[in-house]
Amino acid sequence: MSKTVAVIGGGVAGLAASAALNQLGYHVLLYEKESSTGGNVRNWDRLFPSGRHAAEVITELESSVTTDTEILSGTTVTSVSFSNGNFHLQTSTDRVGVADAVLLATGFELFDARKKEEYGYGIFENVITSADFEKMFSLHGKPLMADGSEPRKVAFIHCVGSRDEKVNKPYCSRVCCVTAVKQAIEVREALPGCEVYNFYMDLRMFGSGYEQLYKEAQVKGVSFIRGRLSEANENRLRQVIIKAEDTLASKPVQLTVDLVVLMAGMSPPANTLPILRSLGLSDNADGFADIANAHTGSTLTGVKGVFVTGTCTGPGNVGESVNSAKAAALQIHQYLRGD
Repeated sequence: MSKTVAVIGGGVAGLAASAALNQLGYHVLLYEKESSTGGNVRNWDRLFPSGRHAAEVITELESSVTTDTEILSGTTVTSVSFSNGNFHLQTSTDRVGVADAVLLATGFELFDARKKEEYGYGIFENVITSADFEKMFSLHGKPLMADGSEPRKVAFIHCVGSRDEKVNKPYCSRVCCVTAVKQAIEVREALPGCEVYNFYMDLRMFGSGYEQLYKEAQVKGVSFIRGRLSEANENRLRQVIIKAEDTLASKPVQLTVDLVVLMAGMSPPANTLPILRSLGLSDNADGFADIANAHTGSTLTGVKGVFVTGTCTGPGNVGESVNSAKAAALQIHQYLRGD
């Protein structure tokens, strides 16, 4: 009889893991708290570095999942316990799932930019987040101000909810820099006459193709200013006045723009910690799911039969999440075979 694996989270990692487990001959219970799978990627328009549409990636992953996966959408797993040789999953629908192994793929939440009140999100109508920007491009193919007009000046603000002790987010979210560069290029392509500025702490363009994107942005006229935003205000024309310090030139900068895009970082999802606690597991220093070790056990936990994958263990990109999911499926396979 085929064994069952419970996968908690139906984002790109959860989908990739489910498909891999199906190929290995396992029945999968895939729990997704939202009404559809795809996770945070479903809210994105195009992905770095290639500009591939996010919907294509989700469709590819969803189509690779077989009928051996039972997708339980609109279902939140609240706790997991172990008894009589099986894991028992309590859910928001009161249905109890039973599985031979459990994989946490709960992903991440975007940092709530309203916690950085000095940046004006939720206060000034022309201050948006990177996620808002993606939705805007999906709907209109270009950025727009709150009144529907095209902006003439756009500023991207890096590290909002990342590398910031004041909001207890000391870590780097790893994808914000390249996302800002990608989005800046998209603005220049959609609105060639628009001035685009990137305010950054340090440009961390570490992945394949990322440096090329940075060079492309420079060629296309994107301006890069090394400095952290100190405050934002609004004038009577609903433009945003931003103040920062150019740390390379060692002088203050004040700029009036039509649209400000805050690059919101990755935060641990609220629903992960209760599951960890129910299993006797802990979170790491940044609040994400802890792993056995960073070198040879990135999908393992301190409880046999419980595995982790994707961004529930910390910030990462789509490709890393998919690769992590496939590695986790192999680890689960080895565990269930008794290797």
